[in-house]
Amino acid sequence: MMTNVQVTNAQARNWQPTLFIKISIILHAILLVVLLAAPQLWPWLLAILIANHLVISTVGLLPRSHWLGPNWTKLPPAATLRNEIALTIDDGPDPLVTRPVLEILDRYQVKATFFQIGDHAMKHPELCREIIERGHAIENHSQRHKLYFSLMGSNSIMREITDGQETLSHITSIRPQFFRAPAGLRNPFLEPVLSRLGLKLTSWSVRAFDTQNGNVEKVKHKLIAGLRPGAIILLHDGNAARTKADEPIILAVLPAILEAAREKGLHFVTLAEAAA
Repeated sequence: MMTNVQVTNAQARNWQPTLFIKISIILHAILLVVLLAAPQLWPWLLAILIANHLVISTVGLLPRSHWLGPNWTKLPPAATLRNEIALTIDDGPDPLVTRPVLEILDRYQVKATFFQIGDHAMKHPELCREIIERGHAIENHSQRHKLYFSLMGSNSIMREITDGQETLSHITSIRPQFFRAPAGLRNPFLEPVLSRLGLKLTSWSVRAFDTQNGNVEKVKHKLIAGLRPGAIILLHDGNAARTKADEPIILAVLPAILEAAREKGLHFVTLAEAAA
């Protein structure tokens, strides 16, 4: 079941540790040498080691950080110069929400990038194909969207992402190029896996916590304030919060966001289009 996700040499890239990762590796080596030379210092060495791992864990809790590896927090400079902007929609597909979202996008002639969960896509393959047929893009948001994704080891991360690649590639016949971690949280094992698979990590420029916040005005204000060339906007069609009228928040705020972007002269593209 891995034939659709085999990576060519052109797709894969060499993993290059960031300066932060290099410093951490060197620190581990120094601590080992000191431990061998002066075992009695082990309590101090252990404290330094724990502190280093706490810093690494903290960085992994910052979705827009670049300390663990490359991370799209905005579109490339060329796309920014073209006044392009990307709308990304997570956690679907959900037929009760995704189809109305597609109707709104069609009405405004806007193309979006849907980061989909493999397990959800397997339940609604026809909806995934409809998303593609309407000119949108589908990217990898993991197979199972495990809440402890950032705590997993390299092999488990590889399996979770390749399962998502296989599922989405099989359904749409298009290989995802981008990956968004569940909740945006990650650890140092993620980037080597993405490098091997030729995937680009993507977070966002602005979000309004629309899986928790059902206040229409607050969500609109937050997102509209972040509309600028090169921005990556995050909304959710899956796990969407509900308004007081029990409407998925994305349906309540999306028209106003698209209108505000049009007034600012911004042009919506998919992430793949921006990359090209």
